[in-house]
Amino acid sequence: MAAPQKGVGGEAARTRTLCTRAGLRVLLGPLRPEEHSVLFDLFAEVVATGEGFPHVSPLTWDAFASTWVDEVTLTLVARLEGDRGAELAGAYYLKPNFVGRGAHIANAGYVVPAALRRRGIGRLMVEDSLWRAALLGFDSLQFNLVFASNPARVLYEELGWRVVGRLPAAIDGEDCFVYWRRVG
Repeated sequence: MAAPQKGVGGEAARTRTLCTRAGLRVLLGPLRPEEHSVLFDLFAEVVATGEGFPHVSPLTWDAFASTWVDEVTLTLVARLEGDRGAELAGAYYLKPNFVGRGAHIANAGYVVPAALRRRGIGRLMVEDSLWRAALLGFDSLQFNLVFASNPARVLYEELGWRVVGRLPAAIDGEDCFVYWRRVG
């Protein structure tokens, strides 16, 4: 299977309006250039807290860009519509987890601002990533370093991911897990 290409269009790149279980309306669509700095600030906050990503704080623009912009197939942003326009409520990326013959396996990373967590936005993004990954030609989705303390592990397992590996004391003495599931 060929690797999906960066800069895709069509159905995989269209904006979708979805609702959380609590009825919160979320628009999920491609990251726009004018949103790069807002996403950088959100990701820098997540990195600074040590939650979910192995990046070192303070986050550099190059580390941000290589994760979210330059080496991805597609980056999607969750937006909430409000009185002040659309508020960035989260983001995720899809990209090949491996090169060459392994590029049919996707990797994804998700961020939600601390103030908006536990409202269903992350679930919508994870479910949306499965749908878009299939449209992009990926046949499975793998997470490489899911921290043992990451509360999203419950969601991943509920949505069909399974642990296929454990890395003892991988990040700052904390165990990390490798999760995998088929797409579609």
